[in-house]
Amino acid sequence: MGPPGSGKGTISSRIVKNFNVSYVASGDILRNHIAQATSKGREAKKYIESGQLVPDELVTSLILEQLESLTNCNWLLDGYPRTVKQAEDLSAKHDITLALNLAVPDEVIISRLKGRWLHQSSGRIYNTDFNPPKVPGIDDVTGEKLVQREDDKPDIVLARLLNYRKGNTPVLEYFREKNILKEFVGKETNEIWPKVKICLEEYFRKHG
Repeated sequence: MGPPGSGKGTISSRIVKNFNVSYVASGDILRNHIAQATSKGREAKKYIESGQLVPDELVTSLILEQLESLTNCNWLLDGYPRTVKQAEDLSAKHDITLALNLAVPDEVIISRLKGRWLHQSSGRIYNTDFNPPKVPGIDDVTGEKLVQREDDKPDIVLARLLNYRKGNTPVLEYFREKNILKEFVGKETNEIWPKVKICLEEYFRKHG
């Protein structure tokens, strides 16, 4: 877990690369169902297009469906659970043994996302601070113009962060009470990752 722009995707990819876990991202599952126009995808699309959150029950059913195909292995959830209800429903079906939270300060995230630029057709992401394009505002591969997502603009990022804190704080408390929450404070992914790696190495030494 972690706020938007905290580096969850990057940390998740490093966990998958270094440890024997399967990666399950709620956003990817939703997008796939919407793209394939499944019944659940069509239902989710209605909520998304009207600016509403996809209901807990629908998201949970998609996640549990995916997890059913992953037997006898460890898995890593990214972007789920986002509410206590989701956490409770997930825990009722599966034994959750570790929750990781990336605690990156809001001002760092606002600064980071302000510098994020996107090549729309490929999804390639650049950052003016630490991964700039060779030519400012231009995609390295195609030479096409880069764009900034509306929700990466500072005032919108701040609103997203406030909404995230409001919804996610109870979820963190839920896992903290179960004594399985590990929090990692830092400003950059390369500062946070070594701490996450040590934590997981110790975890897998104990649990196999």
